[in-house]
Amino acid sequence: MRTSVRLTVNDEPCTAEVDPRTLLADFLRDELGLTGTHVGCATGNCGACTVVLDGLTVKSCTVLAGDVSGSHVTTIEGVSGPDGLHPIQEAFVARHALQCGFCTPGMVLSVRRLLEENPNPSEADIRHGIAGNLCRCTGYASIVAAVQDVAATLTTRPASGT
Repeated sequence: MRTSVRLTVNDEPCTAEVDPRTLLADFLRDELGLTGTHVGCATGNCGACTVVLDGLTVKSCTVLAGDVSGSHVTTIEGVSGPDGLHPIQEAFVARHALQCGFCTPGMVLSVRRLLEENPNPSEADIRHGIAGNLCRCTGYASIVAAVQDVAATLTTRPASGT
């Protein structure tokens, strides 16, 4: 038995027939070829598979693709624009907030969502905002510094059109 899935992924509509047990992470990776969504623990603990689903960060390894039909999903592939990296990605590079890179896609999406909700987060806010994303390489100090840098940059940019 197959189930129909209709999603908007990175602003592109997609439709597919999948096994009803297909996880969103597997759908994104295997059906759509969006391999930036990493699967680390497959239990929702590490956050490597974090995506934005209808405006909320979720661990895509804990969500069935068929259960979110009709939803909007943003993966790491949908973050950067035609002009290059997103400012969060640039800050991660500048602050060496990534080493092996495995956690980076989920971390960037969590930070993006955090900054949408709180454009001027404290260090405690940042640490709370990324708490669902585990990094085994950086020790988090460089990640926090990158988020502080990008928050300062984004809050000092003039509004578009000015």
